Amino acid sequence: MSADVRAQHMADPMFGTVFTEHMAGVRYAEGKGWHDARIGPFAPLPLSPATAALHYGQAIFEGLKAYRAPDGSALLFRPEANARRFADSAARLSMSAVPEETFLAALEELVAVDRAWLPDAPGTSLYLRPFQLATEEYLGVRPAVEYLFGVIACPVGASFPGGAAPLTIWVSDAYTRAAPGGTGAAKCAGNYAASMAAHTQAREAGCDQVVFLDAVERRYVEELGGMNLFFVLDDGTLLTPPLGGTILPGITRDSVMTLARDAGHRVVERSYTLDEWRADAADGRLREVFACGTAAVVTPVGTVRSADGEFTVGGAVTGPVTGGLRTALTDIQYGRAADPYGWTRRLG
Repeated sequence: MSADVRAQHMADPMFGTVFTEHMAGVRYAEGKGWHDARIGPFAPLPLSPATAALHYGQAIFEGLKAYRAPDGSALLFRPEANARRFADSAARLSMSAVPEETFLAALEELVAVDRAWLPDAPGTSLYLRPFQLATEEYLGVRPAVEYLFGVIACPVGASFPGGAAPLTIWVSDAYTRAAPGGTGAAKCAGNYAASMAAHTQAREAGCDQVVFLDAVERRYVEELGGMNLFFVLDDGTLLTPPLGGTILPGITRDSVMTLARDAGHRVVERSYTLDEWRADAADGRLREVFACGTAAVVTPVGTVRSADGEFTVGGAVTGPVTGGLRTALTDIQYGRAADPYGWTRRLG
């Protein structure tokens, strides 16, 4: 592809719509292990109609980004953590785990071969999507014995059209995301398929995202469709729902907690009800709310809407804690600030 055509594709792409020219792939077969690792053209996958993933849902994925540093090098942010979570997701779905070194090598080699797709405009990055699916041809309820691990990439800007503008979110009272003993802590495709109906309701209500409550009592706030939540109280405390097996252990979530503690904030993991959220917003005890994840990084939540009405938090503007944490995190990700945590992996 010519540089001019590539530049046209990279000009303000919508998230997840324009893909680089190559993809990484590694095969697994029982008795043979992981083999046939290669970088090839981005192309359709030849799959049988009897492919196990299509019928029984053994499919997982990850998401992380490569950032262009001021010196022109590429930086991966905490890829080892993604590799560990990927293995945990595989274990939950009884899939053969990809070795960490294979996972990391696939990322690095794909970024190297498609380096020209790493954007340099402010706020842009190269989003990397590792995935694994059961490719065995069979119909029967048991773990597959053949898998494909792959990585694709796409240049991205802001995850939401408004950039870091405060989100309006819809409280789902008809659907739940995960239940105790389920797959809430795994990054599996089925979790996202199950959330689509709630996302449709959110869009119909004019909202950017949906927030789910717990599946048992329908009282406790858990997470958004693809992001973790934080609540900033008037004494500077950051409160976030505990993981407990029903919430995805976000890598951005963990990073925010570390940065917040080092900035002098008290960080508390505890259950928080929708009623508390509404009451604390009304009396001013709750100053800010933000969501965080790989795609949206740290994004403020301004308005909460439900069948019972709506309320706002902190004047529906980006608060100082939210903005400060976003800046601190992105400065490390883009190599604009020192990384005392060893989070970034420089690719040269």
